[in-house]
Amino acid sequence: MKKIFCFGLALALLAPLSARAGWFWQNPLPMGNDLKSVDFVNATTGWAVGVVGTILRTTDGGATWTAQTSGTTNNLYGVFFVSSTTGWAVGQGGTILRTTDGGTTWTAQSSGTMNTLYGVSFVSSTTGWAVGQGGIIRRTTDGGATWAAQTSGTTNPLYGVSFVNATTGWAVGGGLSTCTILRTTDGGANWTPQTSGTTNALYGVSFVSTTGWVVGRAGTILRTADGGANWTAQTSGTTNDLYGVSFGGTTATGWAVGVVGTILRTTNGGANWTPQSSGTTNSLSGVSFYISSSATGWAVGDTGTVLRTTDGGATWTAQSSGTTNDLYGVSFASSTTGWAVGDTGTILRTPDGGANWTPQTSGTTNDLYGVFFVSSTTGWAVGQYGIILRTTDGGATWAAQQSMTALYLRGVSFVSSTTGWAMGDRGLILRTTDGGANWPPQTSGTTYDLRGVSFVSSTTGWAVGYYGTIRRTTNGGANWTAQSSGTTNDLSGVSFVNATTGWAVGYNGTNLRTTDGGANWILQSGGPIEYYGVSLANATTGWEVGGGGIIRRSTNGGADWTSQTRVTMRSLRGVSFVNATTGWAVGEAGTILKTTDGGEPSGVEQEPVGRLVGLTVGRLTATPNPFTSFAQVPGRERERFSLYDVSGRLVGTYKGDRIGEGLAPGVYFLRPEGKDTKPLRIVKVR
Repeated sequence: MKKIFCFGLALALLAPLSARAGWFWQNPLPMGNDLKSVDFVNATTGWAVGVVGTILRTTDGGATWTAQTSGTTNNLYGVFFVSSTTGWAVGQGGTILRTTDGGTTWTAQSSGTMNTLYGVSFVSSTTGWAVGQGGIIRRTTDGGATWAAQTSGTTNPLYGVSFVNATTGWAVGGGLSTCTILRTTDGGANWTPQTSGTTNALYGVSFVSTTGWVVGRAGTILRTADGGANWTAQTSGTTNDLYGVSFGGTTATGWAVGVVGTILRTTNGGANWTPQSSGTTNSLSGVSFYISSSATGWAVGDTGTVLRTTDGGATWTAQSSGTTNDLYGVSFASSTTGWAVGDTGTILRTPDGGANWTPQTSGTTNDLYGVFFVSSTTGWAVGQYGIILRTTDGGATWAAQQSMTALYLRGVSFVSSTTGWAMGDRGLILRTTDGGANWPPQTSGTTYDLRGVSFVSSTTGWAVGYYGTIRRTTNGGANWTAQSSGTTNDLSGVSFVNATTGWAVGYNGTNLRTTDGGANWILQSGGPIEYYGVSLANATTGWEVGGGGIIRRSTNGGADWTSQTRVTMRSLRGVSFVNATTGWAVGEAGTILKTTDGGEPSGVEQEPVGRLVGLTVGRLTATPNPFTSFAQVPGRERERFSLYDVSGRLVGTYKGDRIGEGLAPGVYFLRPEGKDTKPLRIVKVR
């Protein structure tokens, strides 16, 4: 019987598109979104779904993947196909999508719930089930034209579902310290709990007739040979969480996947499980071996990881490519030639507008936060511990320059091949007039960290930073004058197109504009989000990027801003436009996005989280609270959350099963990443 992967992540390579509207991925490829589920119907044809409405299809075994239009930006967690043409995808906000043409078109169906759906299983083109948050179960007998509610008898989230025929199936899930296994023998009219013998939550399930396996937290693997009347624990050999399981139509050979690249295989029904080398430390959440195959399968996971095997897992080959290091800065010298910099000395270069990004040798493992090129050959990168790198051959070689500081440098701006500025922590500003042979410090007049810098000439420039700090110079930095920003929010980016017109952006939706060189800064509508980067193409047209993958565009000097279609929930840290249509944005996990039409069409924003998951904002909960090690968000363990300190500063993003891990004791505030919601106060104690 066909397998189901209820709580799996999936991704794969995107085939080149002849025309691309809006923003599209250039790194990683096929894209860097976490994918949640994967399903293959034969050795060549399969689908993967994931966050922000991602649906990918391959017809050549994953050598290439084509993005399909889902019509939603809701996260998709489950996918199931009964043939090469007919299938369903389920996800956030009760989303159910159906296709009858292999995904060329996807049509939304009414689930009758706003609860997140995690798993889906069909036994024919008409009969299927979907399960999810709050113990919800939905059934259809008409291909999804209507979905009827069934009573599960639990409020625990259900992550997986597997049916072997129109009457017999299982659903699995659980909470923080509870395990749920339900069985039906009448198509779901009645669901009966089964005794598992564990308190660990279960994430994946796979059945072949009456023999089945479930996997879950802390390496849990259970097996039954009698339809679940008895469940026996198997030794997985790991304490890593396991998210997906597949037994390709046999009761002997199967695979389980989980965190930090875990892949396990058995050839004797689970009596023994052997680890396989995945070649990745990214979490794997979905695995698919099509029926009748014990050799060919796929595993997918975080940051676009896609793996394939044709020898039963003896070797797994990556089908995804590109760095997944965080990127912080981007600079283009033309519409074709550009650079991006980031974690551990990462420098990437493209000579063809981003069609190809090639790593360059930086000679450092320090994080790089800023980059600026004045031509296709000459540029600088700055970062941790005062590092400054320069190239005069397009990055073929990079040479370190002496900054005479160990403070972090956060930004860099040049007006010629000789004259430029670098700035960073504690108000540090450095200037060079000889291409970086010497970097003498300047007096900024502040001890607050500076995060952004923009110069329009050898005399006139601005620097912005923490607590609303704005500094301006009109004499090349000999003197820096404080300007009133009207805010105490941290500022992280600034962009000027001439001596009068510029924008500055920052935390808590801060969006400022000036048309008089900063004598007056006007607060514009920003929304409750963190903005990290801003780029102006001219005095009226510009873009800002930030947390949760947000990209906003203005074409009237900031009087109005339009949110553009999100293609990722990864935070975007830098943005660079070379004209009013062509630009790039970079960010977390190696994200590089490009647009050639200004980012249009303007996007469909995700709905408020309360509507998406069937909860009011005030009912966001974390447990335990207070906590000593980490907290969890019940029922939303795989979603991403932003955590802030008492000053409102973002301290990190976490999945819902490890909130606050590694942080010092204190008071923090939690909310879903990229969402306009009231934060939840949580406390970490010793």
